Amino acid sequence: MLTRRTLLAALAAAVLMLPGAPARAADPMKVVATTGMIADAAREVGGTLVEVTALMGPGVDPHAYRQTRTDIVAMANADLVLWNGLYLEAQMEEFLLGLARDRKVVPVAQKLPENLLIGSADYEGRFDPHVWMNPNLWSKVVVNVRDALIEARPESKDIFTANADAYLAKLSELARYTADVLSSVPAESRVVLSSHDAFNYFGNAYGFEVVGIQGISTESEAGLQRISELVDMLVSRNIRAVFVETSVSDRNVRALIEGAAARGHQVVIGGELFSDAMGEPGSYEGTYVGMIDHNATTIARTLGGKAPDAGMQGLLN
Repeated sequence: MLTRRTLLAALAAAVLMLPGAPARAADPMKVVATTGMIADAAREVGGTLVEVTALMGPGVDPHAYRQTRTDIVAMANADLVLWNGLYLEAQMEEFLLGLARDRKVVPVAQKLPENLLIGSADYEGRFDPHVWMNPNLWSKVVVNVRDALIEARPESKDIFTANADAYLAKLSELARYTADVLSSVPAESRVVLSSHDAFNYFGNAYGFEVVGIQGISTESEAGLQRISELVDMLVSRNIRAVFVETSVSDRNVRALIEGAAARGHQVVIGGELFSDAMGEPGSYEGTYVGMIDHNATTIARTLGGKAPDAGMQGLLN
C-alpha cells in the first residue's frame, strides 16, 4: 500500500518535471512563503514585483502543518520559496530540503548567526524558531528576505533595497513603541504565561519571564505534573493573568485557571496573543507590525503598564 509520504513525493517529482510557462521580465515573481510573517515581509520588500502566496493562514500551527497537494504544486511552480527553518516547519522540513535540490528554497531565519539564537530544550542541537517575537531580530530576517529576492531577480535590486529600507524603518518604530509600553509594566508583574514557549525572544528583549505550558513545539504534551507545578506557581507568586494563543488550543490554559480556582486563587485570561500566526488577511493584525503591536499593547495593559487602547497607530481592533 502506498503511504501518504510516498504519494506526496511522487506528486512532487511529477510536478517538478512539468515544463512551466516561460516568465517574462515584467511578470511578478512568484514567491511562496510558509508562514504569514514571512509572506508579509516578502510583500513589503517585493512590492508590485512579487506575487506572494502564504501556505499557512490565521490560526494555523506551523509546528504541526503538513504540506498539501496544492502546496506542493504552488512551491514547485514558484520562482522562490521562503521558509523559516530552525525546525519551525517540522513536518515539512524533509520535503523542503528535498525541494531545494531543484528549486530556489531559502530558510530565512535559519540564516541568522547562532549567537543571536536561543537554544531549544526540546530538541538537542536545535534553536528556538520564534525569532519574529523580537522586532529588532526580525529586521535581520527581513534583510535575508531582501537578499533572497535580489538573488532571484538581480535586475530589481534597487527597488527591493529601497522597499526594504522603508520597511525596516517601520520595524524600528515598532521596536521603539514595544520597548516603551512594555517598560511601563511593574517589574514584579513581568510574567507572560501562555500555551507554549513562543515568547522567549520577546522575554529576552524586554525583560519578561516567559512560561509556556508546552515546550517550544506544540507537538509536546503538557502532563498533569506540569499543570500542577504551574498552578503552584500561580498561587505562590500571586499571578492573576494568563494568555491564550490564536494558533494553539486553550485547553491547557483553562486547566490552569480551573486548578488555581480549586485552590481559591482567581486567574483570568488576560487576552489572546498572536504567537505562530498573524490575524485575518486584510486586517491590521494580519500584518507583522499589527501582530506585534497587538501583543505588546495587550501584554502591557493586562499586566499593569500603560499603552494606548488602539495601539501604536490607533489601528487595533
